[in-house]
Amino acid sequence: MNRESVVAEALALLDEVGLETISTRRLAKRLGVEQPSLYYHFRTKKDLLAAMAEAAMAPHATAPLPQPGQDWRAWFLDNSRSFRRTLLMRRDGARLHAGSTPTGDLDRIRRKMAFLISSGVPEQPAQMAMLASGRFTLGCVLEEQADADAPAPGDLPDGVPALEHEAAFEAGLALILGGLDQHTATPAGATR
Repeated sequence: MNRESVVAEALALLDEVGLETISTRRLAKRLGVEQPSLYYHFRTKKDLLAAMAEAAMAPHATAPLPQPGQDWRAWFLDNSRSFRRTLLMRRDGARLHAGSTPTGDLDRIRRKMAFLISSGVPEQPAQMAMLASGRFTLGCVLEEQADADAPAPGDLPDGVPALEHEAAFEAGLALILGGLDQHTATPAGATR
């Protein structure tokens, strides 16, 4: 048993039972060890959850970084979509990620910010847009994952529209991008 195998089993348990039901006792039983054995790798459940959140974000954390000359608008949309897809890969992925600190990818965040700034986006609006996009995406996925037991569109009363999560996400993301575009040196449609 090593740290990586504990995290992998904890994520598998998360997918089976959900965040509220996961416990170190249950994880230890799944691993066939005594609960104190887990404390060798993780001093607290909070430490375990932080490691799980970091591991769950691996698909987004390893996505290609933006390249010089790349369209920043297309990259901004792709980056937010990648974050959403990654959160949706795990049961309660948004709840697991909420409140976590991105300690492992600070260099990647700096490189993303440097890309936006070098593309003509002022630093302050770039920071706020990245923060707003991240929180918006997290909130959208929280709602989507909480809605897993929602009634099917055909089961809704007349006049109550079905919630289309992806369409709502894309519309909100477009609004954030549109707001950010107003702060750039070369707005969409302008020529350099």
